[in-house]
Amino acid sequence: MSSFIVKALLFVIVLCLLIVLLWNIKRGTIAKIEENQTKLYGVTLDSVKEIESTIEALSSLSKRVMVRVVFDENISAKSYKEPLQKLKKVSSVMGELFDSEYLPHYSLKAYKKRVDEYLDVLGDVVDVWEIGNEVNGEWTGKPSKVAKKVKYAFKSVEAKGYKSALTLYYNDYSYNDGCWNRPEEKMRSWSKKYLDKELKERVDYLFISYYEEDCDNYKPSLSEWKKLFKELGEMFPNSKLGFGEVGTSNPSKKAEYLKRYYTLDINASRYVGGYFWWYAKDDIVPKSKPLWGVLDEVLKK
Repeated sequence: MSSFIVKALLFVIVLCLLIVLLWNIKRGTIAKIEENQTKLYGVTLDSVKEIESTIEALSSLSKRVMVRVVFDENISAKSYKEPLQKLKKVSSVMGELFDSEYLPHYSLKAYKKRVDEYLDVLGDVVDVWEIGNEVNGEWTGKPSKVAKKVKYAFKSVEAKGYKSALTLYYNDYSYNDGCWNRPEEKMRSWSKKYLDKELKERVDYLFISYYEEDCDNYKPSLSEWKKLFKELGEMFPNSKLGFGEVGTSNPSKKAEYLKRYYTLDINASRYVGGYFWWYAKDDIVPKSKPLWGVLDEVLKK
């Protein structure tokens, strides 16, 4: 082999190593930025159909967002692999293992099987795993059974070194006396009684879900939100805090509602925002939808 060929091969090898090194530095920088960010903006996708137009809408926004994907009932994890790989290029991904309405449909055994399957198949494309959604809602099932499911999901996610998120259903606001069926379903009481101590100390994100139209159209004041997140910060001493679901089905209120929540000035320790507008698939895809522009204006600020 001539010296020219040897030199050429060495050049190619060095060039390849340099490209890999630069890519890893870039990827590490992105990960560090997301890890240290003080504000998180999210949207929820309840479907990964028409993924190309979804990706166009997300990639055109002024800031990179986190996309919360709702994994549907009785759908295999591998069905989401390709869509999530595409989403991963333009956004961070939070995977919702079970929407709250599905929780009572799965026995503990079936729940564990699904958790194991999804973590094994999608672990490399999901940045944060939502281990429980609106877990204290009266529709999710017997509290002690729900708590066991959530604990298993948390332990499984933690064992694999993945990030976790838990979403509570905010139903014990200041004057409320009718957004829960039984007193034990009230968010703070439920969490204190049923959630595992280690989970409360180590879950990475603690979110709340709140829909005004579901609870007497009540609009909590800024001082009430600050008080709530201060209390949640004490109950979950190491978690980043925020909203895991907001939204309204009333077309005339969507723009005002989105702007109001995504711009809440909540001065609480470890508060990062989130929001995760539930109706994103219908409201901001394609990007020609009016609400896409509303969201983009919020992100520019």
